[in-house]
Amino acid sequence: MIIRVFTSLLFAAYFIEVGLVLVITPWLAFWDQNYFARVLPSLGAILETAAARGAVTGVGLVTAIAGFLELAGIFVRGGTAEVTEGRDAGAGT
Repeated sequence: MIIRVFTSLLFAAYFIEVGLVLVITPWLAFWDQNYFARVLPSLGAILETAAARGAVTGVGLVTAIAGFLELAGIFVRGGTAEVTEGRDAGAGT
């Protein structure tokens, strides 16, 4: 049980972190300093558009929301898992 909760916490933390990075990074100056955009100018032109930045931000939002939902699920399941285990243990005896 503890390993399952710890794994879910790591999963949620990873998704939240990656989601926030994807939300913030397209709007920073760091986004324009892309190796592939310099090597392939056509790719650079696409990455500079607001639509591309918005698409990456949208993916980041979905990822962060998935992380927060996983985190909420841990707390909801945490309270009900003990009750369910207690019922199962009482029913068997």
